Amino acid sequence: MNIIHAANELEPGSRRVCVAIGMFDGVHLGHQQVIRQTIEDARQHEGIAVAITFDCHPNSVVAPERNPPLIYSLSQRLRVIESLGIDVALSIHFDQAFSEISGEQFIRALVRDFRNLHSLCVGSAFTFGHRRSGNVELLKRLGKELLFMVHGLASVSLDGKVVSSTRIREAIRDGNLDAASQMLGRTYALAGRVIRGDQLGRQLGFPTANLEFAGLVVPPNGVYAAHALFGGRQHRAVVNIGLRPTLQNPARQLQIEVHLLDFSGDLYDQELGIAFVGKLRGEHRFPSLEALRKQIERDIEAAHALF
Repeated sequence: MNIIHAANELEPGSRRVCVAIGMFDGVHLGHQQVIRQTIEDARQHEGIAVAITFDCHPNSVVAPERNPPLIYSLSQRLRVIESLGIDVALSIHFDQAFSEISGEQFIRALVRDFRNLHSLCVGSAFTFGHRRSGNVELLKRLGKELLFMVHGLASVSLDGKVVSSTRIREAIRDGNLDAASQMLGRTYALAGRVIRGDQLGRQLGFPTANLEFAGLVVPPNGVYAAHALFGGRQHRAVVNIGLRPTLQNPARQLQIEVHLLDFSGDLYDQELGIAFVGKLRGEHRFPSLEALRKQIERDIEAAHALF
């Protein structure tokens, strides 16, 4: 999949351009329906399937007080979009200037820059542009004028409720990771870059990879069995999410520490994905570091049994 950052970077030649537009956080079942319709359009007309997304949530610019934590990092989101069969992803930098472009201006610019726009596909409730001036009704009006097709697809429901990124975030926060996975259409995984920690895990005999996860929704505090994913490989792991209350002066910020059970090596600055298998226990304060070390041994035994 080719990744571009402006519509005029696409060089379609004589080929038709079929486009899906959305934030696509999580690339859940509803998003997949939109993307697959776009791919079907492109295959039917021997065109190019393009997914347009944004490098951050629009609320981070227009309504910071309502900016939600994301399900996926941008790189994780783009990998999933690629796996569905999209040819090109247009990742737009969402800033204050972009937020002031009206929905109509945005679509007219796409038509101009893509040169041969054949179809646009969005969710039926999708809104876009300054003050949410763009919607399916606007797309259909512009489609008649500028000669492109419009698909406004109805939401997907699961268990009688609409699948949405908001609902998935709530499931993750509640620790209902099976429900999150069902709505995503794949096993839920948290991904982040490995950063340097204080080496406490190494001192205890259990070296950990510390994840950078700013801006992402996180499961409840506790210890989990998980599969660590990087470089196309999968490794068994035990993951701790929490504030490390056993330390004399625990950091008052959440940390995610991953101990890989069958790997040793340098993971710094690599993106590490964590697919949760099951929760082993909640977060507890232990009377000493030695008591914590012994509990970690028991956690590893429990994780092996769960695998």
